[in-house]
Amino acid sequence: MSADIYLASVSPRRRELLRQIGIKPEIIPVDVDEAPKGGEPPADYVLRLARAKAEAARRLPPPRSLPILAADTAVVLGDRILGKPGSRSMGLDMLRQLSGTSHEVLTAVVLITGGAEARLSRSVVTFRKISDREAGAYWESGEPRDKAGGYAIQGQAAVFVSGLSGSYSGVMGLPLFETAELLQNAGICPLINRQNTRAC
Repeated sequence: MSADIYLASVSPRRRELLRQIGIKPEIIPVDVDEAPKGGEPPADYVLRLARAKAEAARRLPPPRSLPILAADTAVVLGDRILGKPGSRSMGLDMLRQLSGTSHEVLTAVVLITGGAEARLSRSVVTFRKISDREAGAYWESGEPRDKAGGYAIQGQAAVFVSGLSGSYSGVMGLPLFETAELLQNAGICPLINRQNTRAC
């Protein structure tokens, strides 16, 4: 089956979320510097990275004939971005910071067709108290190692979540409402697209 779009991400979660709404992506791995700039607001950070990923995919040969979709997610506690934990101690420290508090999850989505169009999803996630023993067991599961903020809401960390306001798929890494809006603007129709029609 031919692809509907290029996805500038190797994330299996983003790929499966697109397939969930009937969109077939062709994966383009990209490598961009994810370090925040000094004083950069978190929303600006995720929008910049999503754009950088999409542009990096556009520059790779061969020339791209389909729209390019990219996304970036940040877990924000206060005004601090919690990245991906690089070690056990970092992972456990992130869980301790998130324990018993609410934090924000920002996900930016960018679609390049002729130009670039972007959307930003904001969600608030509340965690119950997490014991040190639970945090250690969760780290040993291997799940948090490559996740923003050191957890995956769709996985075992679901037992920590006492509340969510916003987009569940956005916390996973690809807000489907905003993504569908971008795709529809480009003439690509989620759900209907399964019947191979472009009339939304």
